[in-house]
Amino acid sequence: MFVLQIILAVLLSLVALVYIIALFSRKEYVVERTVIIKRPKQEVFDYVKLLKNQEFYTVWSKMDVNMQREYLGTDGTVGAIMKWNSKVKNVGVGEQEIHALNEDKSIDWELRFLKPFRSTSRVYMLVESVSENETKVCWGFDGRMGYPQNVMLLMMNMEQMLGKDLQGGLDNLKKVLES
Repeated sequence: MFVLQIILAVLLSLVALVYIIALFSRKEYVVERTVIIKRPKQEVFDYVKLLKNQEFYTVWSKMDVNMQREYLGTDGTVGAIMKWNSKVKNVGVGEQEIHALNEDKSIDWELRFLKPFRSTSRVYMLVESVSENETKVCWGFDGRMGYPQNVMLLMMNMEQMLGKDLQGGLDNLKKVLES
């Protein structure tokens, strides 16, 4: 009986420690990647503002070619939504909504994951002319994990995890637009 009490006390102490650590851990993260595309800014912006075009360049779309998609609203305008449903764990179930368009400059989306976990993040693309026929595209992911889940940020390298997917998507976007 005494051993069981010690085990229980140790387990409760570990749980309490996790909650205490979470109080002082960061809750936000930002990951960005950029690429230069040899196309005029307007052409690049007109392509990336359409949710349907993400199928051709995001690495998540390429992880599950059988992903079910549903589009609501007028694509490329504020309020347009793309919903997806995938049996692939790393793709999951969720939706993405265009929250803001700054014509020829930026697009802000709200990304809502429903499965395998619930989270909401801000995703954005910034489009900037480098020259008449070259455009710099910055793709960013601005996320937040609530308490006490934020303790996972100590064990997860979001820069590495999301960064490679963002860069892969930008590399695919470059290939699509330059071919």
